[in-house]
Amino acid sequence: MTPGRGTPVRVGVFGLLGSGNLGNDGSLEAVLGHLRTEHPEAVVDALCGGPEVVTARYRIPATRLHWYRGEYRTASRAGAIAAKGLGKLVDAVRTAAWVRRHDVVIVPGMGVLEATLPLRPWGFPYALFLLCASGRLFGTRVALVGVGAAPIGSRPTRVLVRWSARLAAYRSYRDALSRDAMRAMGVDTARDEVYPDLAFALPTPTTPPVAAPSDTPGTVCVGVMDFHGGNDDRARAEEIHRRYLDGTTRFVRVLVEDGRPVRLLTGDEVDASVVAAIMEAVDSPLVTASQAASLAELMEETAAADTVVATRYHNLVCALKVGTPTLALSYAAKSDALMEQMGLGAYCHPAREVDADRLIEQFRELEKRSAELRQTLAERNLAANRRLDHQFTALTTILLPTTDHTHANRETP
Repeated sequence: MTPGRGTPVRVGVFGLLGSGNLGNDGSLEAVLGHLRTEHPEAVVDALCGGPEVVTARYRIPATRLHWYRGEYRTASRAGAIAAKGLGKLVDAVRTAAWVRRHDVVIVPGMGVLEATLPLRPWGFPYALFLLCASGRLFGTRVALVGVGAAPIGSRPTRVLVRWSARLAAYRSYRDALSRDAMRAMGVDTARDEVYPDLAFALPTPTTPPVAAPSDTPGTVCVGVMDFHGGNDDRARAEEIHRRYLDGTTRFVRVLVEDGRPVRLLTGDEVDASVVAAIMEAVDSPLVTASQAASLAELMEETAAADTVVATRYHNLVCALKVGTPTLALSYAAKSDALMEQMGLGAYCHPAREVDADRLIEQFRELEKRSAELRQTLAERNLAANRRLDHQFTALTTILLPTTDHTHANRETP
């Protein structure tokens, strides 16, 4: 894995990493684990949302994704608007200079080709386009590895996403729906593969959970989310959030009335407000909040539970990976696809229309089939591991330079 002239290959990782989203960071961790095991000589650094966190946690140099630190805050004053506009120009230069120093840049997982959560075209979609365009300009291979994609209603966002995908040297997806979405946007996906989510490549907790006494009700992990709908739901965002919160709170209350301990999980720092609202509304010592700060810790939480009911995509991944029967409060087609892949397609419930009575019915049916579903998950996890081994073999092929990448030896402009 060494380019011409004996220089170690330079690998960049790119994305909203270190910004508080555990799923994004878990995807990065999976790719770094592969690089450190199979290609320890590679020189790795990041262009990301939270460089201080990435450097401290993963021990790699990191640069801030955006020059303007208020990029994801709403700009209302003239000064902030001007700074954002200037930032777009500065970021074009900064991104190009960073890309030029690498042989390959990996975008590890994440829903970078979708708009299932609110975003503006000139935020991350623009940043991704700058990355892929710079890669094409300087001959740096940009690899979109195990990413998520979905139909996009906003035309500016759709155009940026489509061109980002077209300019990338390599693409793979975490489900068939993602590949279909990109094909529908006009991207040639004939050579693109589908693999399980990268988080399935993370180590499974090795310490078995301590079993509760047979007469003690088992814990139910409930993964919550600061959910306001998708990018096309901005006009109804508060209504959607209130309905989601009310339905989830009622579900937790019913569990507590049945004597079930409930452990509230999150997947992003922004979810803390939902945890606080549910705990205040239910007000029971049976309801506790997890402080998990990584997917590994989330897997430990879900492995110790009897059952998991969760909203965030990577809460679902963690629960399914450790083999715990899981019910999805699904906010996007990717959750439905994941549950179907793992043999639990019947246990999805719409996050936009949480019906606590129906949710309780599905939950009780899930628990009745617990032993059967654990066996199903064990089999599906073995298959996922085999597919991810194939993914990393393909990734290694991309990372082995076949020409003398002299740009990797240039000094920083």
